[in-house]
Amino acid sequence: MSFRRVTRLARSLEQLFPERHLYVRSGGEMRGYVLTTSKQMAAAGAVAICALWMGVSTAAMVVGAMTQSRGEAEVAQTQAKYERWIADRQARLNSAVAQLNSSSSSFDELANTVEKRHAALSMLFSGLNGGAQAALAPAAGRPGALSSSPLQRIQSVRSDQERLIAAAETFAKNRADRLRLAFRLAGLDPSVYAGRGEALGGPLIESKDPRALAAVLDVDESFAGRIQRAASDLSDVQGLSAAATNLPFAHPAYAVSQSSGYGVRLDPFTGRPAYHAGQDFSGGYMTPILATAPGVVSFTGPKAGYGNAVEIDHGRGFKTRYAHLAAISVSVGQRVGVGQRIGGMGSTGRSTGTHLHYEVWVNGRAQNPMRFVKAGDYVQQANP
Repeated sequence: MSFRRVTRLARSLEQLFPERHLYVRSGGEMRGYVLTTSKQMAAAGAVAICALWMGVSTAAMVVGAMTQSRGEAEVAQTQAKYERWIADRQARLNSAVAQLNSSSSSFDELANTVEKRHAALSMLFSGLNGGAQAALAPAAGRPGALSSSPLQRIQSVRSDQERLIAAAETFAKNRADRLRLAFRLAGLDPSVYAGRGEALGGPLIESKDPRALAAVLDVDESFAGRIQRAASDLSDVQGLSAAATNLPFAHPAYAVSQSSGYGVRLDPFTGRPAYHAGQDFSGGYMTPILATAPGVVSFTGPKAGYGNAVEIDHGRGFKTRYAHLAAISVSVGQRVGVGQRIGGMGSTGRSTGTHLHYEVWVNGRAQNPMRFVKAGDYVQQANP
């Protein structure tokens, strides 16, 4: 069986590679070559081996190229990944720098705002007396403030400034309202005496437009409006307080009691209704009688119906009269201060007992003295 197969294979090879004769002419000679089946098979085998080798080499080159291409792709991918990572880090860095710059800018703006507000508050409080400054003093430092960040400390200062302007508004309004009420109690128009202070640098408070004041102080308009309102009230407080020191708001005597009041009463001598132009105060003999406001003594001595009397001119149309004195301690032309002793209580003139008859005159018209005494009590309560 095997022999037949070998025989058929040999015949097939002989048919595939039949014996061939090859003639070659060279140099005028003819040579012949016989290509037997075995030689052709050997040549074919050699060619096949060469072809196989070339195929293997080509495949190896292709595989190598593919491997190299894959490696380069991996390298490129890795490089791209790191480039993205670097770009991401750079973007974060840029964002951090931008945020830092923005924070620094915001910090500077906040610091400038705080400084400008502080300057405005300093102008507002510069003209206040010690009591008012104590009432509006900044709060004590908060615990842990030193360990806070600069921004937190500035925010804390700004909060204190908001508290201060709120306190100033309340402080000024309450005292201004009380002083205005005191002047109204005395029958005086407070607008005539208000606004003569020097809060907020004097003329600045006269700006009715908060926008103009904001431009002058270089602060925000809302804060400027609050400054303007507080300054206006503080100016009224100062003006009314200053005016009150020159008006007859003090008590003419202490440790005394009120007796006959101002207005129509039954005359103690005639028993008939009569106009009483002053207020009577009963007390002990030689009780000190005091000037109720600074001024210049314009009259001393006996006066019809008044007995021994002292009159003081306080200026601006104000005059006070002290009657029925047992003694006089001042002379005409003498300047006296508020609370200065001008005489002693007595019962001279048309009098039924030891007492002081006290009168207040404004522009030639007698006023109710007790309105001025009560107004003085309100002024004392209003002054910080």
